[in-house]
Amino acid sequence: MTSPLENLCGPGKPLTHEPRDKREFAGLKRSALARLKDAGNPSNSLESRFDLAYNAAHALSLAALRHHGYRSANRYIVFQVLPHTLGLGPEVWRVLSKCHDIRNLGEYEGDLNVDERVVADLLDACSKVAERLEELG
Repeated sequence: MTSPLENLCGPGKPLTHEPRDKREFAGLKRSALARLKDAGNPSNSLESRFDLAYNAAHALSLAALRHHGYRSANRYIVFQVLPHTLGLGPEVWRVLSKCHDIRNLGEYEGDLNVDERVVADLLDACSKVAERLEELG
């Protein structure tokens, strides 16, 4: 039986096979955890906290995908495959997906509309990703 990640590989599909790289995994994890810590600092602006937490979540999710021997062709897919890389459910990846959309509006249209609730939900989801990633090594 083919794995869900394997089904996403091939021409025109969002994933490719790439051997694991322990240094890359460690670097993504280290960078993400530093950003997550800074994102929790209430003296930083709300926008900065969102940006730090979003990028931490992305790096952690990418590290999980890389741990399984895959690389993504786009940013979004690393969140969509969290059920397959870390066993996380929709209560996590849907928050990250929503934050990806918010991030894109901010990056491409200058409309970064975040509030305390969005940042709190993002920090919670990111922390769950970090906890599960820690179990991988």
